[in-house]
Amino acid sequence: MNILLVGSGGREHALAWKIAQSPLVARLVAAPGSVGMSAHAEVRSVLATDVPRLVELAREIAADLVVIGPEVAVEAGLADALAAAEIPCFGPTAAAGRLETSKAFTKAFADRHGLPTAAYRVFDAAEPAKAALDAFRPPYVVKADGLAAGKGVVIAPDLATAEAAIEDIFAGRFGSAGARVVLEEFLEGEIGSLFALCDGTSSMLFGWAQDHKRAFDGDQGPNTGGMGAYSPAPVFTPELVEQVRTRLAEPAFAGIAKDGAPYRGVLFVELMATADGPKLVEFNVRFGDPECQVLMLRLESDIVPYLAACAKGELAAMPAPIWRDEAAICVVLAAQGYPDKPETGSVIRGAEQDFGPDVVVFHAGAARGEDGALRATGGRVLNVCARAPTLEAARERAYAAIANIDWPEGFHRTDIAWRAFSR
Repeated sequence: MNILLVGSGGREHALAWKIAQSPLVARLVAAPGSVGMSAHAEVRSVLATDVPRLVELAREIAADLVVIGPEVAVEAGLADALAAAEIPCFGPTAAAGRLETSKAFTKAFADRHGLPTAAYRVFDAAEPAKAALDAFRPPYVVKADGLAAGKGVVIAPDLATAEAAIEDIFAGRFGSAGARVVLEEFLEGEIGSLFALCDGTSSMLFGWAQDHKRAFDGDQGPNTGGMGAYSPAPVFTPELVEQVRTRLAEPAFAGIAKDGAPYRGVLFVELMATADGPKLVEFNVRFGDPECQVLMLRLESDIVPYLAACAKGELAAMPAPIWRDEAAICVVLAAQGYPDKPETGSVIRGAEQDFGPDVVVFHAGAARGEDGALRATGGRVLNVCARAPTLEAARERAYAAIANIDWPEGFHRTDIAWRAFSR
């Protein structure tokens, strides 16, 4: 098969790493790709939102399958354009993608189809939103409606902080993503990430993990796109997995199809395990980042048949995926200043050495400078991932690798997987 993989982050590097291992793959092309992905795929400098050029590239390489990595490509309508060109695609249409691209849409969708979620209200202006805070209890959950790279959520401990967050969003902190604000009830419980595949009709579960959203140790600091993840996560008991499948994942697939937008691809269900059962935090219409990284390390099965089956409506014929009886962990190395104003351009040394077969460093925001050095180009820069028979051993391997990476301008959390160890 010839495959075009769209995206350039750590998630896409992990997908490229796994896809390239498949004996079914004759040619793998990544667009726009990264220096890390170039070890597994041909890299073409086409942006993930440049739909016409991506369709042209898919035709050029006679792609048997296009795999959409980032949500921005979904929002741009890449799957729709590929369908019009009769090119199989793993990834939902823009209409189905509204499950992530608009939090207000998703909240209304949950109401319409009976999915358990937090109480909420949606606002188009700052003053009514601030006035409505009286109807909620602290901590206050303030969200930008649109895509904000995982950073558009503020958990405000008090009224003044919540009001400032509302003003900040409407003042343009997240651009057009902040045209509306969603206020939500704060949910008590433990958060988790579950993934499910769908081909428009049939669906299946495809792993689960737990990530860490706050920037600093002890779950302190601002929300980020994710500072680390691990799998398996103890919060996912067999009972919880079954509840998420029947109360959230399958009803979501049925609901979006009923709304006229059958879902093809992977749905990321971010949930809160509460005393009343799982409640929806939000949907994402792609693999999680950094959850994808740990799932790819644990996935024993060839991923390509599952991607193709989703694209071609053949998922019902696929067996359940096989997972390694091992644990995996991902620690994100970020540039100082992330998530607000990351400092870019610094040199990273030691990240490309051989750490052994069970440690992989995925590139999230790094590029080769004119001097040949690896340099930071984004907020989340490297994903140091490891697997081992136990989570404790995997964690030790990951942090041992980090100790051998020379990057003074970066930072990372030192407590990834703390929930598992505190049980």
